Amino acid sequence: MQLQDILFTQGFGTRRICAGLIQQGHVQVRGGLVTDPAAEFDTGGLRFVVDGVEWPFQDRAYLMLHKPAGTECSRKPSAYPSVYTLLPAPLRQRPQKGSAPGVQAVGRLDQDTTGLLLLTDDGQFIHRMNSPRRHVPKVYEVTTRHPVGASQIERLLAGVVLEDDPQPVRAAACEATGECRLRLTLTGGKYHQVKRMVAAVGNRVEALHRSRIGGLVLPPDLAPGHWRWLAAADLAALAA
Repeated sequence: MQLQDILFTQGFGTRRICAGLIQQGHVQVRGGLVTDPAAEFDTGGLRFVVDGVEWPFQDRAYLMLHKPAGTECSRKPSAYPSVYTLLPAPLRQRPQKGSAPGVQAVGRLDQDTTGLLLLTDDGQFIHRMNSPRRHVPKVYEVTTRHPVGASQIERLLAGVVLEDDPQPVRAAACEATGECRLRLTLTGGKYHQVKRMVAAVGNRVEALHRSRIGGLVLPPDLAPGHWRWLAAADLAALAA
């Protein structure tokens, strides 16, 4: 593939802009400066450098973000900064056929909820992860206003009725991790589900953090507001 096309597919701008970056000496490949936009490279395992930043070629982008509080999972946020502003421009600009450019969040977290957020430009992956048929477990660390009682845990496991659905929803797993702390596992994704379930048993969520999706755990060394690529092992953990 020509280098200008490689940069274009990775979100560095139009082909004309990408050609200009190369001609002006902003791009290195395999340790050497390349100034010919038409120079061809095998994309398998390819890594290139643009303005001192190394990028791996990704046919599809899969990444995790440690979402901080006070951010919205929307490209057009209403009151708080968008999580997309935490990503570099190429990830926000990757060209997509028939849809908005850039990676998209796989589901959403409320503005005050922190933790593991997946993003990708693979529409089929988003559909698989969000499909209610797959029952992908999501683990939340919950801080409550009042002490957690054994009866509350029992009710969350047995199922509670929410206002918009007569069918009870239940936690796949639930345990107390402190006097006012719960670890709650859900396989669904209703609007404000954790907060509404905890409210239904007579308590209130004061803080909410998603620590795991499927078998993928948010790495302890990934600071709030930071992101990283998903490795093959990470994708396998999500499917486990």
